[in-house]
Formats: sequence, structure tokens, C-alpha cells
Amino acid sequence: QVQLVESGGGLVQAGGSLRLSCIASGSIFSIKSMGWYRQAPGKQFELVATITSGASTNYADFVKGRFAISRDNASNTMYLQMNSLKPEDTAVYYCYARDIKVNWGQGTQVTVSS
Repeated sequence: QVQLVESGGGLVQAGGSLRLSCIASGSIFSIKSMGWYRQAPGKQFELVATITSGASTNYADFVKGRFAISRDNASNTMYLQMNSLKPEDTAVYYCYARDIKVNWGQGTQVTVSS
């Protein structure tokens, strides 16, 4: 079982930056990949970025060049650095960790004002 706790959301103006953190605990040795999803009001749940245990990354087209996913194995923490934020990035952001199943964090709200 993997437990995930997110932090770092908040209110920011368009063009600003935020860094989300996701701290993993529990059976972290079994994690194969991690990443971030988001859900905006009235919109579908969508994948934002992923990172494998080998540090390979993948991004949704709508965040390429603006967001960066990373992980610090020493502190069991995954990050999502979000730059050049747009109002359409407003959503609840969820981190996940995949071992034999997908484990989810509680979500953190990101609001980008125009």
C-alpha cells in the first residue's frame, strides 16, 4: 500500500508559477511509475505528466514546455513545476503512484486568475 500527500496548490496570476509536491510513504519500493492528473469543473479527468522509476517523463501536449515533472528518491517526493500558468490550468491536481494498482493523493487546488 502506498500513501500519497500533495501540497503546493494555491492562487496565482496568469503567467505565474507554482510547484506541486507529492510525498509517498508505505510500500514505495514497489512503485513503477508516478504522475499527475487534473480535473477542472465540468471537464474530464486528464493526464498531465508521468515519470517512471527510470526517470523517463511524458507530458500532455497542453503542458509541454511549461510544466516539468521530477522526483527525488531520497525524500520520496515527486514534483510538478508549473510555469507560464494559464487560466485554463485551473483544476484540482491529483498525484498517483502505480504499483500493483493505482494509488491516489487527495488532490490540491490550483487556481489561475486572468
